[in-house]
Amino acid sequence: MGSRESKPAGVLDEAWRTFDWRQKEVLKERLEKFTPSNPDVTNIKILVAGQIGAGKSSFINSVLSVFQGEIVNEAIADTSSSGPCHSFTKRLRTYRIRSADADLPFELCDMKGLEPDRIPDCQPDDIVNSIYGHVKEGYKFEEKSIARDDEHYNQNPSLSDQAFCLVYVIDASTIQLAADDKIITKKLRLIRQTISDKEIPQVIVMSKVDEACPLVKKDLKMVYRSKKIKEKMELCSAKMGVPVSYIFPVKNYHYEINTNEDVDVLILKAFDQIVRSADTRQRHGAYNV
Repeated sequence: MGSRESKPAGVLDEAWRTFDWRQKEVLKERLEKFTPSNPDVTNIKILVAGQIGAGKSSFINSVLSVFQGEIVNEAIADTSSSGPCHSFTKRLRTYRIRSADADLPFELCDMKGLEPDRIPDCQPDDIVNSIYGHVKEGYKFEEKSIARDDEHYNQNPSLSDQAFCLVYVIDASTIQLAADDKIITKKLRLIRQTISDKEIPQVIVMSKVDEACPLVKKDLKMVYRSKKIKEKMELCSAKMGVPVSYIFPVKNYHYEINTNEDVDVLILKAFDQIVRSADTRQRHGAYNV
């Protein structure tokens, strides 16, 4: 009599989040047909922030890749194996999303990464100023906040200059309770508190889930049955104060030369939530700051 095959350790009996792995084309088509609900907004701007090495530039490239149907590397990311000590991104750079030959009404803004060992007080200010539309494209982040007389300071930002969703990219393989990431957590929570009165939506993209869990590395579809990933997301929610429903696990494109259906659908689901959160907020108009 044969024995029943045992379930691998760390696998939950049921998925802890309902997810349709066949929804890629539905999500993609919905985003391609999307029109901002506020007629005064030409492009929905989304600011992407995160610790250095977490994969924020790679996430931007991954979103671009999904819509282009091929691997895109417009946002230059540091891929050194020794791990970055300083942010590879130095300037504010905006990336317009294209599908085939058409521009979509979304812009992803990349900025300097947060350094875990030291975060100057100006960095939260730079993020907040960027959200409010006061920082122009090409501004080089320095050791002090942008000055009002700087050529890159936008005194009167339009609705399309302002970002209506802040995305934190957090590395699932390194998030922990240890003291060495308290600086990052403290600064991100400070930013969250600063912009909360403006009702700015905040979404967490949890990257590198394949590096955080061997089961997921072997099969990406195990991400919502992985006990380890579930625990990581709950920890992230507790540390950041963001509901688990606004945290999305993804695998960024890194070494691949072709796109993948399972990678694409996770990225599209996260981006769809980001866009809809941003659109809901921009219906209420400018931040008036």
